Amino acid sequence: MEERKRWVVRFAEADDLDELFELASAVVGEDKWLGAQAPLDRTTTFARWTSDLQDPDATRFLVEDDGRIVGSASVHLEGGRADLGMQVAESYRGLGVGSALMEAIVGWAQARDAHKIVLQVWPHNHGARRLYERFGFVAEGRLQRHYRRRNGELWDAIVMGRVLDRASPGSRFADEE
Repeated sequence: MEERKRWVVRFAEADDLDELFELASAVVGEDKWLGAQAPLDRTTTFARWTSDLQDPDATRFLVEDDGRIVGSASVHLEGGRADLGMQVAESYRGLGVGSALMEAIVGWAQARDAHKIVLQVWPHNHGARRLYERFGFVAEGRLQRHYRRRNGELWDAIVMGRVLDRASPGSRFADEE
């Protein structure tokens, strides 16, 4: 699909699921960046990913370095919104993998006439937040004590979005009471 520096960005295929599961398990195992928590259920995860591969309103991009998957991003289109999730191998963070994935996602969403790309990110994930801001995302709100972790903690999430369609009219109703 696209080569950037030494990265190859491409669409995921069924043959990638084993290696993708290894990447996801490693990032989830850090228990700091993703909503999922270890251990990932292989059967459930594969079923969801396989369904996504067959869904015309979903895709998953991979970044490879010398044939090894080092980053992944999924995007699901619903109601004109493209909902984004991303993961990058620990040793590849800050090297441009996230930017390569973001370029692919934005292009995919624009080609499908999405009016907006949305995501949620943990407040402590400063690197990801900076990446999203570089790609035009803005914080739209904070979900307070929204996600319960297995250890009992309640984590906030920052809701971020990038509007792609600025030409269509907004709501005809006033915000005021």
